[in-house]
Amino acid sequence: MSIKPFLTGLTLFCSTLLFGQIGHESADPKPGSSANWKTVSPDINLSFSSTNFSHSKTTPPLQQVLKTAWSQKAWKGERVGIQAVLWSSKDFQDIELSATDLTSDTKNTINADHISISYVSYVMSDLIGKLKSGCGISGKLDSILVADRIENEQHFRYDKNTTRPIWISLDIPQHTKAGIYKGKVIAKSGNKAQEINYSIEVLDHTLPTSDQWQFHLDLWQNPFSTARYYNVEPFSDKHLEILKPYMQKLASAGQKSITASIIHDPWNGQTYDKYQTMIKWIKTKDGNWKYDYSNFDKWVRFMTDLGMGKFINCYSMIPWDPKFYYEDEATGKTTFLKAAPTSEEYKKHWLPMLKDFARHLKETGNFDRTTIAMDERPMDQMQSAIAIIKEADPSFKISLAGTYHKELSDDLADYCITLKEDMDKEVLASRKAKGLTTTYYTCCTEPFPNTFTSSGYSESTWLPWNSVQRGFDGYLRWAFDCWNKNPNLDTRFGTWLAGDAWFIYPDVKTSIRFEKLIEGVQDAEKIRIIREKLKKEGKTAELNKLESVIQEFNNKNINQNTIHDQVIKAREYLNNL
Repeated sequence: MSIKPFLTGLTLFCSTLLFGQIGHESADPKPGSSANWKTVSPDINLSFSSTNFSHSKTTPPLQQVLKTAWSQKAWKGERVGIQAVLWSSKDFQDIELSATDLTSDTKNTINADHISISYVSYVMSDLIGKLKSGCGISGKLDSILVADRIENEQHFRYDKNTTRPIWISLDIPQHTKAGIYKGKVIAKSGNKAQEINYSIEVLDHTLPTSDQWQFHLDLWQNPFSTARYYNVEPFSDKHLEILKPYMQKLASAGQKSITASIIHDPWNGQTYDKYQTMIKWIKTKDGNWKYDYSNFDKWVRFMTDLGMGKFINCYSMIPWDPKFYYEDEATGKTTFLKAAPTSEEYKKHWLPMLKDFARHLKETGNFDRTTIAMDERPMDQMQSAIAIIKEADPSFKISLAGTYHKELSDDLADYCITLKEDMDKEVLASRKAKGLTTTYYTCCTEPFPNTFTSSGYSESTWLPWNSVQRGFDGYLRWAFDCWNKNPNLDTRFGTWLAGDAWFIYPDVKTSIRFEKLIEGVQDAEKIRIIREKLKKEGKTAELNKLESVIQEFNNKNINQNTIHDQVIKAREYLNNL
């Protein structure tokens, strides 16, 4: 079984080959045989396919995964993702995709304005092979071409003997009347057209708008990546204008936190675009300190206006390389202090800043939602930093994404631990009683379940279910938009497995991985609502059955080969309640 379930026409350990660009896609490093296309019709072939299935570009789709018609149950207010696939043995200069209105037998309608349909592009990825982790990869891995980037286009040129996925997103209005709605997806070129039928059974349940979701989604942002890519000044009006549609997509997924960098390069240059400081540290000629919060304030205000900001997570007091850059007015140059977090020099550097930062945050009304954030560091360093934070202002909130430390739990307003770790039940219960936020994360460490471009699509959906199973508040992942030099073609970067660093592509193009993650977040919200409903109605048997389904999404003995079936069955049960 390959890393991506059901990936056709490719072997797990294919050769890594040099590839060239074909339009907006790379060449398939392991192309399928042209003989496979000899029996394919020259007409436009169009069919539905499971959203958990990834197709090979150069191999015809397998008949057993195709569906001539498609149906699903869904809630009012839900976003539904649908995958179709188009293939032919003939070139078509212009394929036009469209979807009709959805109409019920009682003449109620879901207007086509609520349906977006686009073709999906392939990007270069890699395969983990026999490695136990996607971190610190020292050599070349086998290359693979995967379907992930959802274009914002309904027209495209089709090259013969290729398989082209199509993604349909249906946003069901909250005011929709319950019932079965039917419509068509159409692919047309000149006087040739192919259409396929689908139906949605809208249930008498309503999903709140994403700003009302309680699931705590935290996908870290890197605004410096878009600034570099579009060659604009960070946090200029032009930059924020470019960023807006990206961050709107993030907000619509239920994002809760704002990622803010309060020092230069907190992660020691591991990203293509270094995180720059949003706060300018200035040492004056008389040896005192002053701080320019202009960019920090712009960023926080911008993200808050888009509906995010339960927490403003400020990274990091303990960077991977303890260098702290500042402007020296005496020399007119940028320099740095290198100091261990347990040293007196470190405290002298941070204490005045944190006191002034607390003052500024209170003046701007942001203190109560700001956390001084860290990721995993040695215990003595974290305890030293926490002591300095509390000395600066005892009411400062602290956030940590790292290993579970019971002794730190009471100090952390926002605590995110790893997938494989368990939090003591009494500790979790205590945190809940205090209103503290508890989440978990995956990173390059876990081969699966994960959100790499080589991961099975359903793995993204699985992740929020696991958060629910553990009694946690949500899920964290780095990163939403930390691009490489050419993110539209190749999702590999650095020493991590491909796709580790971003969910969204330039030109505001979402990904199948991101849409499937949203699917899981919606499921978590459904579970919360259904639990309350079943308890209120005294339906103990149904509630117990739901809980037994949820318990299957635990972090023990996870079988990658069964994740897709597990997700499908659980979602079917949830939609039948």
